[in-house]
Amino acid sequence: MRPDRLNSYFASLTTLKGVGPKIGQAFSRLLRGDVLQPSRRIDLLLHMPVAVIDRSLQPSLAEAPDGFIVTVRLTIDKHLPPPRNNKRVPYRVLAHDETGEITLTYFHANGGYLERQMPVGSVRFVSGRLERFNGVPQITHPDHVVDEDDFASMPLIEPVYPLTAGLSGKVVHKTVQACLEEMPPLPEWQETALLDREHWPAFHEALDRIHNPIGLSDLDLLSPARRRIAYDECLASQLALSLVRSNVKKAKGLARQWDGKLKDALIDALPFTLTGSQQQAIAEIEADLALPERMLRLVQGDVGSGKTMVALMAAADVIESGAQAAMMAPTDLLARQHYQSVRRLCETVGIRVAVMTGKDSAAVKRQILQALEKGDIDFLIGTHALFQQSVVFADLGLAIVDEQHRFGVQQRLMLSDKGVATDLLVMTATPIPRTLVLTHYGDMDVSLLTEKPAGRKPIETRTMSLDRLGELVSRLAAQLEKGAKCYWVCPLVEESELLDATAAEERHESLKAVFGHRVELIHGRMSAEEKKSAMDHFKDGDAQILVATTVIEVGVDVPEATIMVIEHAERFGLAQLHQLRGRVGRGDKASSCILLFQGPLGSVAKERLNMMRETEDGFRIAEADLRLRGEGDVLGTKQSGMPGFRVTDAEAHKDLMEMARKEARLIVEMDPGLQGKRGEPLRDLLYLFGRDEAILLLKAG
Repeated sequence: MRPDRLNSYFASLTTLKGVGPKIGQAFSRLLRGDVLQPSRRIDLLLHMPVAVIDRSLQPSLAEAPDGFIVTVRLTIDKHLPPPRNNKRVPYRVLAHDETGEITLTYFHANGGYLERQMPVGSVRFVSGRLERFNGVPQITHPDHVVDEDDFASMPLIEPVYPLTAGLSGKVVHKTVQACLEEMPPLPEWQETALLDREHWPAFHEALDRIHNPIGLSDLDLLSPARRRIAYDECLASQLALSLVRSNVKKAKGLARQWDGKLKDALIDALPFTLTGSQQQAIAEIEADLALPERMLRLVQGDVGSGKTMVALMAAADVIESGAQAAMMAPTDLLARQHYQSVRRLCETVGIRVAVMTGKDSAAVKRQILQALEKGDIDFLIGTHALFQQSVVFADLGLAIVDEQHRFGVQQRLMLSDKGVATDLLVMTATPIPRTLVLTHYGDMDVSLLTEKPAGRKPIETRTMSLDRLGELVSRLAAQLEKGAKCYWVCPLVEESELLDATAAEERHESLKAVFGHRVELIHGRMSAEEKKSAMDHFKDGDAQILVATTVIEVGVDVPEATIMVIEHAERFGLAQLHQLRGRVGRGDKASSCILLFQGPLGSVAKERLNMMRETEDGFRIAEADLRLRGEGDVLGTKQSGMPGFRVTDAEAHKDLMEMARKEARLIVEMDPGLQGKRGEPLRDLLYLFGRDEAILLLKAG
């Protein structure tokens, strides 16, 4: 598959001297997030340093400034090991230069090793932070101790990398250098004119400059070396998306024909009127469906803007044209919610709708699959279960993917490959800043839903300190007496479902002591049946408080719920707070959201909570979120930095993303199979940045 010239880039780090199985596992954890995924040299080369240590200050001991990192030339005078069996006394090495004396201090040291490293009478260059105790200079655990020969090659500007348990900066730096030495230069994939205009170095040189910086400016996000690598990454991403797009478009679409009666019947059955932007989005979708090309459209709408209705109208048109529609949601809970929200409408107008998730019994699945293949189901709603090979449609005309950022490009394609000329509609309730729309949906046309359905009242948002919890509970009691329903969301304690569940269970117990059987609990570790039972009791039974972890973030729809309490709101990202708040205010009653926080608040947390009080505009919130916490979280992934991106920064490199998008479209127009002179190097680029999916398409297409 991969050309041989890339072999050394993809070789495991354990093939390098000094990287044994244990260190290899630590690298895997750092670079791939999983000890079972072997880390490769390219992963380390794209692991960017975040700061530098400057060792260039080389004063005499008399002039050395207190508290600074210095590099000094010393003569070793004497070793003072600690008294036997007294671990608390450090091992000390006395040394001097022409202007004064110094003590090098080591705790829990291996004396034999230090004696070999610094024989008495030898000259050594020592680098570390110098501090004075009673006027005498001292360096505790020097970072470097080298002889004259090694000093000639010691880097005086040293990069600092993000680390993980079991890895020191020294090991990472040494391994990076070994990777750089064994990296053969590759044919250039960027245009010479671009490199000249931007003053960008070659790929190999750029990596060398980033990992061996001459000064702090080399690590700047806007330095020529960093921008070069970021542009490579942007181009790989946009080129992959463009190839997917051209592949989908190339697979001939169907110009669908329908007369709109089914959609009109649905609109008549609605208890409300569609908003202007819903009508606009439906018109854009219908224009796509009528073309002999496959549709690739993203419907982006804020919480509660009515995306599900837009999708249902599109499904009605496709069903009327004689084909089937499928809708895929990221969770079992969400798939069943969608089913509940459209079932009555579908039955009213004669659309045969069903729901299928991985949690269904074998017998239920078998029944649904038979009906689907025979064409007795018009509209199937489900989870990842829809990807399975056993799922066969009579004629899948429209695939709808909800909460798209949780599914990769590959999964989108797998679903649309279930039919001939299947049109694809993708929906997200995460308002995404333009930069990120380009990053993740460079291959799609976009429809925006900017209005809330008529009759929705604004949500009053307030902040409250956790030490006023008792006051909140008594105010809540008064509201429950009037029949109100309330969500109470507990925070992610950390990335652990077990601990999240514990936090929720404890709050559930304490509220139950006050409100008895009116309190229900739902969290990620419960079975689908338990979740459904809790949800039903809250939605249709006499439960009035639902204590939950963030499993309710997307798609849960209980119009009677008018109060949202978010505990430890300072721990949540803005986009997540906004999503959670959107679970209330879905009916015609006034709703409120209480953000409980634990003081004192940092400046970012304070700004976040203020923004929530100020606005309900998801797009303003998304832009602020991007500014406050890095774009990883805007799309729901936890690490900062763009999901799937290692070098590119959304804010600093947004011009590069726009450039790369234009360039990628041009490449695919001129050379759709990447067969030309530049095609081979561009394939290297796709491999290096992990966009191999696109190469599979070239081979298949």
